[in-house]
Amino acid sequence: MKSMTGFAHSPILAKDFQGTLTLKSYNNRFLDISIFLPPYAYRIEPLIRDYLGSRILRGKIECTLKLKKIELSLEDIELQFQAAVLLSEQLRKLAKACNIEKDLSLDLITKFPGIVDMNIEIDENNFWPILMPILEETWQEFEESRIREGTATEENIRGQLKRLKSKLNEIELQADSLERIVHEQIVTRFKELLSENYDESRVLQEVAVQLVRLTINEEIGRLRAHIDAFESIARQPVCGKKLDFLCQEMNREINTIGSKSMLVPVSHAVVEMKDALENIREQLRNVE
Repeated sequence: MKSMTGFAHSPILAKDFQGTLTLKSYNNRFLDISIFLPPYAYRIEPLIRDYLGSRILRGKIECTLKLKKIELSLEDIELQFQAAVLLSEQLRKLAKACNIEKDLSLDLITKFPGIVDMNIEIDENNFWPILMPILEETWQEFEESRIREGTATEENIRGQLKRLKSKLNEIELQADSLERIVHEQIVTRFKELLSENYDESRVLQEVAVQLVRLTINEEIGRLRAHIDAFESIARQPVCGKKLDFLCQEMNREINTIGSKSMLVPVSHAVVEMKDALENIREQLRNVE
């Protein structure tokens, strides 16, 4: 069982560049990959996307690559003087129209796109073989973090599942005495209506009708089957969606047991089971 939440961070030191590579992920029903790269490294985005998409099935994963050139030359920086002059003139006119007396700063002007161009280009054919081993290493660390959190989540889920099974056992013990309780209630009702002169065969017919309406043996059997399937599927590395579907089926059986229940101990056990199942579903929201 893997968590959808993970984090990993690695430094990058290449021939001409240095930087960092970060992977982090969050809960999401479907797969959502976001990649943040420097403008001059956009050509390697499809390669990173294919790598991540082949290794994860669902969750929102963010990959951030930060790079800077170790040594810059004059050829790497291009200043757009004419654009900067025109921009500063227009900004001063705007400031005057708005009665703003604060003078313009170079920092403000250079923040506008197109004023300072960095003529840096990365050749993906040369850079990808350098980045690939770093991405592999970062992915391994990322996976380990997801497995650690997934293991803790699995332990929590199994604890709640054990609680659910315990309450189901209590319900099953009560279900075995249901026929006796129904029989006693119907006999009491017949005695109240007919004194002691009642037909036992009619009592048995009424008991049979009520048992068809109130018996929960089928629901108990289906719920046990769902629990067995849950425990089997939970051993798979990727199981979140399947387990969530099983939880819906389990909830349906528990609700049916609760609606049929005429015994206070069963009603109390149903409340405990619903609470345990809700805790399980909450944990499953973070399972891949």
